[in-house]
Amino acid sequence: MTTRHLTGLLMASTILAGSAAFADDVTLTIESWRNDDLSIWQDKIIPAFEAGHPGIKVQFTPSAPAEYNAALNSKLDAGSAGDLITCRPFDASLALYDKGQLADLSGLASMANFSDVAKSAWQTDDGAHTFCVPMASVIHGFIYNKDAFDALGLTVPATVDEFFAVLDKIKAEGTYIPMAMGTNDQWEAATMGYQNIGPNYWKGEEGRLALIKGTQKLTDEDWVAPYRQLARWKDYLGDGFEAQTYPDSQNLFTLGRAAIYPAGSWEISGFNAQAGFKMGAFPPPVQAAGDECYISDHTDIAIGLNAASAHPDEAKAFLEWVGSAEFADLYANALPGFFSLNATPVAMQDPLAQEFVGWRDKCHSTIRSTYQILSRGTPNLENETWTASANVINGTETPEDASKRLQEGLASWYAPQQGN
Repeated sequence: MTTRHLTGLLMASTILAGSAAFADDVTLTIESWRNDDLSIWQDKIIPAFEAGHPGIKVQFTPSAPAEYNAALNSKLDAGSAGDLITCRPFDASLALYDKGQLADLSGLASMANFSDVAKSAWQTDDGAHTFCVPMASVIHGFIYNKDAFDALGLTVPATVDEFFAVLDKIKAEGTYIPMAMGTNDQWEAATMGYQNIGPNYWKGEEGRLALIKGTQKLTDEDWVAPYRQLARWKDYLGDGFEAQTYPDSQNLFTLGRAAIYPAGSWEISGFNAQAGFKMGAFPPPVQAAGDECYISDHTDIAIGLNAASAHPDEAKAFLEWVGSAEFADLYANALPGFFSLNATPVAMQDPLAQEFVGWRDKCHSTIRSTYQILSRGTPNLENETWTASANVINGTETPEDASKRLQEGLASWYAPQQGN
């Protein structure tokens, strides 16, 4: 072989090798509404995946939370959406699947790592098709300032009477606002108020499923009673709570001005970074000592495959990894307060997160009552519950009137609630 021929072969092999490497270098793009955890994806989650999957690169490209649904729908309709779609629970993602924009992922091997309850937020109503891999749930309860409790000699309340006794003591002493929550944004009053305390009244899944079946109504005592408790919160929220926004509430608590914060566990990371005091958490108080307890352990976030992705095989490789125990441990500990839905137990490193997730061992878990099926019509029960919860706390609507209005709205379009 001549030197010229050998040189030509070497050049050709170099070009082919370069072409093969280029062809294997697939980049996947993730759409998400969680723009607050961008650095965690970039610094921890994506490098862990890429280390075990050479040739596949991943980009995390979030939108602002309030803009996500509209932005995602526009991108999907235009054919410009990313390969991987972060999925909200229940109807918003189901609508995308029904339009053929999310792929059926029922055949993924990693789906075996999730219970039927974990998958239910991202399935068709009959459970036959699952279209997103579950990532995490969030748990509701109350975060409290341990330093304030110690200074005032307070004990964590277990019952509703004990809860209000604690609030009365905090208010009477005067150093702290008893509870940091406002009604300006409305969703806060419903999500951290009504949906937080409500499951102890309607017995979690028992009541939620009865509402879907039409065997219970929103005017039944179990659904009105949580509003009666919310109406009592008004006296403990501090001056001007009607104009107080969600960020205002967060700041009041982390600055040490309020003793208790009606919470979602998603607050943990931010509070850890901002609060200069020790924190603890307690579950929604039960009505009487010895009552069974129920918590809102809400399926919150999953990830699916854009049915129009140009790289479905690589995207499925990523989704199989998301369903693994490795991802579950990495995600749950990188984002304390977002609790794994994987069947493999995850040891939480953050003590406050461990307090929240520990309630699973003693309380029954349920999801927010308005999220599955009941908010598909107009008026939208989820949005109406926001307004009702804020109105009841503000004192502009009675618990009974709010419940009656919600029931009439639901019955106006939802057949199982009609004619009973």
